[in-house]
Amino acid sequence: MATASSPKILVVGIGNPFRGDDAAGLHVVRALKEAGLNAATLVEHSGEGAALMETWKGADAVILIDAVSSGAAPGTVHRLEPLIDPLPSAMFQHSTHAFSIPQAIELSRALNQLPGRLVVFGIEGTDFQAGEQLSWEVAGVLPEVARQVIEETRRLRSLVESQR
Repeated sequence: MATASSPKILVVGIGNPFRGDDAAGLHVVRALKEAGLNAATLVEHSGEGAALMETWKGADAVILIDAVSSGAAPGTVHRLEPLIDPLPSAMFQHSTHAFSIPQAIELSRALNQLPGRLVVFGIEGTDFQAGEQLSWEVAGVLPEVARQVIEETRRLRSLVESQR
């Protein structure tokens, strides 16, 4: 369990629950809540860039989970480190916000307001139409993504603690 002196690890599931696979990040965070993950703060978020920047303010490490569209097979899981390589904006083309995740990260970088550690899990979607149903490809990888996020949370906590 996190204490006041523990690193602040934030896991943010991003998406719109009414646009099919776009809700993938939300579903992962809900699964983590049900699993009782208490080593991180779990947040459901729409993905609007300015609000996202405010959400991660003061965090030592952040994990973002969102649906993406890169042309890879549906259900493919991408692990990206935007502090090393900028996010490909085209992957986040289904965002309903003009100010998207890649733009929020780059503005935060320019303002020197990025968290010390940032990892993005992108789940390749196939259906971003109106509706609450996830495609079977995306639904099928959610448990694996949740497992990877738990492992990533442990890794990030260890890294942040070792730098204190």
